[in-house]
Amino acid sequence: IMEAAVPAGLSIDQLWINGKRQVITRFPNRIPGKNVFNRWNLEQSNEPVPPSEDALSPERIARWANPAGGYIHAMHPSLWGDMHWLIKSRKADGTLDIEGGWQNNRPASMHHKFRFVENIREELDEPGEWYHDAHENKLYYMPPAGTDLKTATVEAVRLKHLVDFKGTEANPVHFVELKGIIFRHAARTFMENKEPLLRSDWTVYRGGAVVFDGAEDCTVADCTFDQVGGNTIFVNNYNRRITVRGCLIQDSGANGAAFVGDPKAVRNPLFRYGPQDYSKLDMMPGPIGDNFPADCFVEDCLITRTGRDEKQTAPIEIDMSKHITVRHCSIYDVPRAGINIGDGCWGGHVIEFCDIFNTVLETGDHGSFNSWGRDRFWDPQIGKVNRQVAKNPVLPRLDVVEPIILRNNRWRCDHGWDVDLDDGSTNYEIYNNLMLSGGLKLREGYGRIVTNNIIINNTLHPHCWFDNSGDVFRNNIVTAAYRPAGEMPNGKWGKEVDCNIFACSQKDRLQFTAHDCDKHSIVADPKFLDPSHGDFRVRADSPPFKLGFENFPMDDFGVIAPRLRVSAKQPKMPAVEIQIDFETSSCRTAECVWREARLRDLAGEEFSAYGVSRDSGGILIIDVPKEGLAAMDGFLPGDLIQSIGGTPVKTVAQMMEYFRNISAQKDIAIGIIRTQQPKTIMVHGGVKLLQTALPKSL
Repeated sequence: IMEAAVPAGLSIDQLWINGKRQVITRFPNRIPGKNVFNRWNLEQSNEPVPPSEDALSPERIARWANPAGGYIHAMHPSLWGDMHWLIKSRKADGTLDIEGGWQNNRPASMHHKFRFVENIREELDEPGEWYHDAHENKLYYMPPAGTDLKTATVEAVRLKHLVDFKGTEANPVHFVELKGIIFRHAARTFMENKEPLLRSDWTVYRGGAVVFDGAEDCTVADCTFDQVGGNTIFVNNYNRRITVRGCLIQDSGANGAAFVGDPKAVRNPLFRYGPQDYSKLDMMPGPIGDNFPADCFVEDCLITRTGRDEKQTAPIEIDMSKHITVRHCSIYDVPRAGINIGDGCWGGHVIEFCDIFNTVLETGDHGSFNSWGRDRFWDPQIGKVNRQVAKNPVLPRLDVVEPIILRNNRWRCDHGWDVDLDDGSTNYEIYNNLMLSGGLKLREGYGRIVTNNIIINNTLHPHCWFDNSGDVFRNNIVTAAYRPAGEMPNGKWGKEVDCNIFACSQKDRLQFTAHDCDKHSIVADPKFLDPSHGDFRVRADSPPFKLGFENFPMDDFGVIAPRLRVSAKQPKMPAVEIQIDFETSSCRTAECVWREARLRDLAGEEFSAYGVSRDSGGILIIDVPKEGLAAMDGFLPGDLIQSIGGTPVKTVAQMMEYFRNISAQKDIAIGIIRTQQPKTIMVHGGVKLLQTALPKSL
């Protein structure tokens, strides 16, 4: 261990040797390849902690002569984020006197396993670690093999901010462009992250390597932000037309680009998860004043490995802002969501042509896109919201006055949902998105219009929908049955859940017909062009076109600047799991549902009515829903099926047995009696694949 004298009063937050960030002394030590705090993987969250690895065991604490100035870093027990504490002293009973834990807006105790301590002298035990003794004015360092400290460049990081632009709404900073600059080595700010952001789960520190506070028409272009310790670019309160373009942001301690307005601009602001007093609501839509970011852009940026020190952060963070556009960004390898919108104030955001994947690596219960909408209308009690909105339907859009649009993006989250609209998220338009793993979650909101998306190996997750939510889920390709959770309406789900393509089974498609879902949806192979190489467009003869689905580009996700695109990662393409099955489990001996038509055995005087003998038998088509599968084939109510593929069938049981044994690709001739005349109807592709034309009326 090398020792150096340093000036009195020097503050050292990080140490750099020859341009490489070193590790402040810690326990437990890091393990290469692990995600959570560089020590564990998420799968280990429920494992017991061996006493020898417990950072806060009495035996460990007893080793420390003077732990004052050390830190405890721990995940939230629900893995919603992290919290941090400063160690002030060791008390007489051997426990620690600490302060902190304010970095989560729904605070709780420390995670039992995911926690570590740092900046304690006795834990300096691994090459690359260092410790600064501020009382003795000494710096201790254990150099890795081959490090020549006589010739090394040694840098101590102190500054939290590198460039601040400070103006006001009346006298803003104007027309400044930062172009082609490398910013690095700003100090960490995890203990300053205190301010709650309305009723989201987040807190924030209003600072960063570059800060815009009262600026207009300013640009950060083609810059590199390398290993800054806190927020990277922070757009604070009143700002207009701030653009971040063509930048590389990597290894930041906290957020990438954050846009955060003034809570005083919010009507009836609340700051903790909890109830709303509807008797005190200000019923004026929109904000109070203009003290918030608006009309800003983040475009063509590569943002990766943010949240190195603070996990309740995101590459793009939006709170109490309006008209923030994020386009052509590649975002990956981050601890939480790639893009987070903390509230509905005040909408108008557009997220488009982004490539966001390998997210939620250190936290849980969210997705690559994460949002909340705990706005004026929202209350944790669903019934209470239902009653209030029934009395006053304008409530949900008092804050989110303009729709938030997610379009033409590629998402992949393997530890949550690809897109997660959480509590209250309202007034969203979601279309032309490719979701590769976690599916789409919609919880407790109003007016989410979801159309023309492709959800691979997953589906829609409706969680706790309000009555009369106005939600629409239409013309989407899904590969599994919907997965509802929590309190759901007993009747109709939203305004419309229909005309979707199920690349799975008829049973999955019909599972929620009691909620008026998917009367006109179909089961079909979407016939993706080249899914193994990321092309999930469907072929020209694909059945989804017949329900209104439209292809969208698959080669326009992420960054486009050559200097960024050459190094940008791509998500792993999943092996598509499609198991088409048109049969349903609703068949009984005398009656069943087949291709949405209701069938039963012929009986009684019906033999005479159809002009057939009892010996010949037949299966009567009782009902053919308009524009259903059987209607597409050309069947009508009252048709009598007597043969399949030239083989006579007398009963429903014989018919179902025949279909269980045929080839999935075989064209089948169905012999029927209609108005006492024989007729043949061809069902192309057998019972399991649909390739017939839809009626023109659809």
